[in-house]
Amino acid sequence: MKEIDFVYRTMVAELGQRCFDNRFETDFPTEGRFVTVPVEGRSYWYFDLPKDGRVKRKYVGPHSDPEITKRVQSFQDIKGDLRARRKIVSTLTREAGLPAPERFTGGIVEAMADSGLFRLRGVLVGTVAFQCYPALLGVRFPTVALQTGDADFAQFHSVSAAIEDTVPPMLETLRALDPTFCEVPHQMDGRRSTKFRNGSRFEVEFLTPNRGSSDHDGKPAPMPALGGASAQPLRFLDFLIHQPVRTVLLHRSGVSVVIPSPERYAVHKLIVAARRGDDPLGRAKREKDGHQSALLSEAMIGMGNRSELAEAFAEAWKRGRAWKDALRKGLNYTPKKSRPTMIEGLAMGLRDLGEDPGQYDLTSCLSPTP
Repeated sequence: MKEIDFVYRTMVAELGQRCFDNRFETDFPTEGRFVTVPVEGRSYWYFDLPKDGRVKRKYVGPHSDPEITKRVQSFQDIKGDLRARRKIVSTLTREAGLPAPERFTGGIVEAMADSGLFRLRGVLVGTVAFQCYPALLGVRFPTVALQTGDADFAQFHSVSAAIEDTVPPMLETLRALDPTFCEVPHQMDGRRSTKFRNGSRFEVEFLTPNRGSSDHDGKPAPMPALGGASAQPLRFLDFLIHQPVRTVLLHRSGVSVVIPSPERYAVHKLIVAARRGDDPLGRAKREKDGHQSALLSEAMIGMGNRSELAEAFAEAWKRGRAWKDALRKGLNYTPKKSRPTMIEGLAMGLRDLGEDPGQYDLTSCLSPTP
């Protein structure tokens, strides 16, 4: 893997800033105004827009988020520049060799952004999110690890229930891109859908962390902020989407998105790999999981971010025996040539944090792949 030139890293940062600025302007017309609303001792930004003699209120985000608050304060100065941003995206993909999503996939993510999903603290996950990490980290990844045939989005149920706002009807949003999209009834509750599929079998799925009670196991979770869509509860997802980061997807003029932090994605992929089945599809996905984890880990270690990676690994390790077992197995599913670098980088990062690497049984992960 190779770092991209500094000039391209600067362009990525500028594009991310411009895309977020433009998204803010699109979501919030200049005839409206921002207001601060206290909720349970904390302050949140909302946007009031006069419409048909009434005021429509839209959730913006926490007052404590400096990026959001800064843009509220400079709202009148924000200007979109689509043509210039398209040129930047073209330069980054053609000259710097950074990945762009397949056009239809990019259109799906852009539609979700336009609908307000990321404003409502939704998170892009899965391989489409992985496609954003080369630009975020300033490196080139092999394209073999970047292919996908779906788009996955996640949101905490507690967030969806609390913000009192929603995206437009999800099926309408998707059908505006492709009229063949339809809801896929959930196996445990046919009245709800966590997944949408088009005539080419491209799937858009919504996920949420497992809520802990056995009453919810496997059942679709109603998500008030997702425009009629429900979400599939998944174990370990809370770890993945905690403290996500904002970046840009290199589609058209750039799409401002929210994705998991790279260190959490890398560690979560180890856990996911360990839980795959032994059928041919499961083995193929496990190999992809291990490859993605290794690429991210090596990039972070190589760029001096080993402490962040080690901190995420330690947090997962300390969550209990099932997590430890999954991490051990997952490390053994990473490519053999990458494993020593990952183990040594994690050990050094743990030492940076004042931790004893010996407590994490890393040497057992140098054994042959099971």
